[in-house]
Amino acid sequence: MVTLRALCPEDAAALTRVYSGASTRHTTGKPLTLDQAHEKIRAALARAAETPRAQWSWSIPAAAEMIGLISLRRRTPSMGTISYILRVDTWGHGYATQAARQVVAVAFTTAGLNRLEAMHHPDNPASGRVLAKAGFTRVGTSDRDTDNGTVPYELFALERESTCDSEMREA
Repeated sequence: MVTLRALCPEDAAALTRVYSGASTRHTTGKPLTLDQAHEKIRAALARAAETPRAQWSWSIPAAAEMIGLISLRRRTPSMGTISYILRVDTWGHGYATQAARQVVAVAFTTAGLNRLEAMHHPDNPASGRVLAKAGFTRVGTSDRDTDNGTVPYELFALERESTCDSEMREA
């Protein structure tokens, strides 16, 4: 079971291992140096202190070590996006799905969002399966400018259930 935790300065070396090799192949991220990892953590901690809060970032730990990062960003008062990245040697074990489900719960409760969106590179169908398992539905594509030109990323969305919808199902 994955239990997300806040980032801390001691995560910098682990973050460089997450943002390396094949893990960054289908992301807009690049491999991180140790200094860049420290800066990324400092920025995340600063955003955690902002009011109103617009971004949350958590470490994805497994067996007491950081294996990934997942973030929630408020894009409008009612809509947010999630993104995640895992160390390549931890792919295929359900960690991203477990983490995404936890972030969905935070988004629709603590953050008070009504809609979440996420996207993934078309050459990374495993990320689409993570989103589907977390409750997202594919809604189309969104063109992203990359080092290799414009790429049509797969776009997924998830709407918060209204109280009326959940009450109707329970009846």
